[in-house]
Amino acid sequence: MIIVFAKAPVPGAAKTRLIPALGEWGAARLHERLTRHAVRTALAAGCGRVEIHGTRRHSFFGSLGIPFRLQRGRDLGERMHHALARNPGAILIGTDCPELTVADLQCAARLLRGGYEAVLAPAQDGGYALIALRRVAPEIFRNIAWGTSTVFDETAKRLLNYRWRALRTVWDVDRPEDLARLRALRFASAGRRGARRSGGSRARSGGSDRPSGSRRAAPGR
Repeated sequence: MIIVFAKAPVPGAAKTRLIPALGEWGAARLHERLTRHAVRTALAAGCGRVEIHGTRRHSFFGSLGIPFRLQRGRDLGERMHHALARNPGAILIGTDCPELTVADLQCAARLLRGGYEAVLAPAQDGGYALIALRRVAPEIFRNIAWGTSTVFDETAKRLLNYRWRALRTVWDVDRPEDLARLRALRFASAGRRGARRSGGSRARSGGSDRPSGSRRAAPGR
């Protein structure tokens, strides 16, 4: 099973560090593209059921064609623990790392089947893009400074009594300087500032919260 963790693509709340380069709506549209790409990669890996776990209910998640679940927990660590504790042996990924491939996911699944209790895919910024666990414990996620460069190293310390492996290091899309690498992966709209909304306004909470143009199929957590 693969669980894809994703924020709702609400302008002003999704990919906030990219807003200076893309604008609120451009950043939200890019987040949609990254999410679709993560889901397609997960489905293509053929590692069992795929679910999208969102931070809130949103019409976009219904367009993905896979089961949706609401994330539960006070912080990212609690939310990941809750999802994996319900599904021991699952692989959990985000949407920020389009470099993560079908082969990476299949390798993680193969390692779990081979007896490893945990698999991580480290990210260049010090976090991780994938975590897979057969033995799930809250201590792995507790008191981690999420969003910092110490996340992977701190998590590795919690796995001292586990048989675990790290996959190759990958990069994620979090800052404006990452957009050039993203364009190289054929995310053609990356780096183009989003157009302003036109017509009537819609509150960010309520309505469909759908960025303009999001009905167009995106080729690309």
